[in-house]
Formats: sequence, structure tokens, C-alpha cells
Amino acid sequence: MQGIDKVKSALRGVSFGLLSPFETDGKLDYHGLARNAELLYDRGARTFLASANISEYHALTHEERIQSAETAVEVLPTDATVLAGVGGPVETAIDLVGEYASVGVDAMMIMPPEFTYYHEQGLLAYYNDLGKASNQPLVPYVRDFRPSARYLGALTRIDSVVGIKYAVPDMVLLGEGIGRGDDGVVWVNGMAEPYAVSTWAEGVEGFSAGVSNFRPEIGLALYDALNEQNWKVARQIRDICLPFDNLRDAEGANNTIQGAMSVPVVKVGLEEAGLIGGSVRTPLQPIDGELKAAAKDCYAKLDADIQKLLG
Repeated sequence: MQGIDKVKSALRGVSFGLLSPFETDGKLDYHGLARNAELLYDRGARTFLASANISEYHALTHEERIQSAETAVEVLPTDATVLAGVGGPVETAIDLVGEYASVGVDAMMIMPPEFTYYHEQGLLAYYNDLGKASNQPLVPYVRDFRPSARYLGALTRIDSVVGIKYAVPDMVLLGEGIGRGDDGVVWVNGMAEPYAVSTWAEGVEGFSAGVSNFRPEIGLALYDALNEQNWKVARQIRDICLPFDNLRDAEGANNTIQGAMSVPVVKVGLEEAGLIGGSVRTPLQPIDGELKAAAKDCYAKLDADIQKLLG
């Protein structure tokens, strides 16, 4: 019970992603990952997502996922909460759940479905299977498909599910899903600062970081404003974040696929904030030239605006 309560409490806040700092030869820089985790903790972060979507989960090997999570657990104090990403075929996912548990991860964030075809009842069965394989709490990540409100409600009644990370830009569906769900499950906005105010109004109690991945004090201030129902300040902070978050949605050069710039742009933010960004791994591409300059300009404006507001 203590572990479940810790995870639920952690989800009622800001969840910070640990990006994977790849070196120029493609290797994962675990020392850089550890340093980032320590610096983010020193700057107020307490809930960490290791081997998650923003960590380029699908570009990591099975062993890299485990070692990334283990690195976070080893360097962070015990009051931090570490959730690790899980996905893939059920047998592979069950194996990963077990290995994460053995290195001390607090909970599992189940990645959005990566299968070509799937069924709502099949997804529920998938989560049930993972829950039966471990005593670790599960947090399904709902993204890249539009579920029914009935499905969302059913998801909250799986015994091992303690929270849901919701990343579907439909606030009506979110409200209906929360209304159909179990009150004991914590809902988390998975679309970062731009959706923090609107999702909070529907009953969400936490959010994942965007620009806050490299400037955690921004996300923490936004959370405090939301928690205190100081809507004016919450909207001001959100608006300050928007130019950088919008740049994450840019397509970039010679590309029409949405989201391709999200991770490399955040890695520029990490570097500008004194953390280690590193390169990306295919199928992503690093950014340079005008887009990188734009990211640096956005960071400079973000820094100036947030200091003016928060002091």
C-alpha cells in the first residue's frame, strides 16, 4: 500500500522525462543521464519517467531500457519516484516489468500501443496480463488513438492501474472518461504545459513536462498555480511556454511527419539550461541551422519571460 500511495502522490504533480543523451557514435551516455537526473532533482523535480516516450523508448534496446531505469534509481534519493516505460508483445513486456522491479523502479508506464491492429478489449486484457505478472503499479499511456469513454472507465478498474496518462487532445472525452472512472485513479495530462489549464478543469491532477524537462521550476510553478486555482498565473505560465512547445510541433526540413522535432528541440533546451542533451537516434534526426537557432531564441525568450513573471 505504501508503494501505491507513493506513486499516486507522485502523479499528483509534475512528471519529468529523462531524455536519452546519445553520443555522436550512437552510444547512450549513462553518465550524462545520471547527471541530468541529479540536476533536475536539485532543481525540484521528484517524479521521473525513465525509458519513456521522450527517452526515445522505441530506439532503445531491451538492455538500454533496463540500464537507463537502473541509473535513475541508483542516483536519485529515495523520496524520488521513478516510472519506467514498458511496451511490446505481452511476453516481452512481462519480462521488462520483472527486470524493472528487480532494479527498484516504483511503477511502470505502459507505452501507447505500437501494434498495427488492436482492440479495446484486447488492450484491457494486455494491461491485466501485465498487472498479474508483478505487484508493481501500472500507469497506461493513452495516446495515438481515440478510445471510447467506456474504455477509459474500464481502464481505471484494472486492479494494478493507479493512474492514467492521457494525451488525446479531446477535453470532452477526457471529462467523460474521468466521470466513468474509478475515483481512486490519478489522471495525468500527457500533453505538457499547453494543455495543463484545460485538462485541470476536467479533473486531471498532474501533468508531464515539456519545457519543464529542462526548466523544472516552470512546471512546479504552474502546478502550484493550478493547485491554488490561480487561473490568471497558470494561463500566464502556459502562454510563456507556448512558443517553445509549438516549436516542438514543427515539421522541420524535408519532413511532413508531426512530432519529428519534439525530442531534438527539447535536447536543445537541455543544453541551453546547462544539462546534457546529446544527439538523437534514428529514426529521428538532429536539428541544426535555422531550426536550432530558432530553438535557442525560443529558450532565451522563455528564460526572460519566466524570470520577469516569477522573479
